[in-house]
Amino acid sequence: MRAWAAGQDWLTLERLPAYVPELNPVELLWSAIKTRELANLAGDRLADVADTVERGIRRVSSDEQLPWSFLAHTGLTIHIQPPQN
Repeated sequence: MRAWAAGQDWLTLERLPAYVPELNPVELLWSAIKTRELANLAGDRLADVADTVERGIRRVSSDEQLPWSFLAHTGLTIHIQPPQN
């Protein structure tokens, strides 16, 4: 994998520690869902919890700014550049 990645001029690999929640945008998503949709939820079935999480994901996704703010909070960036064929 390292040899392949080294041959891709469009790909930049960043070494990250094993677990750093501050650099993981999905941690902010979970936090947003836990503080609203999952707050005080005691579902009788796993499906109830899954449905509630899906509603939270849809709420976050419907906001044009919120998902990007999770990425911005990490300080990481996405550089969109089409691969050269």
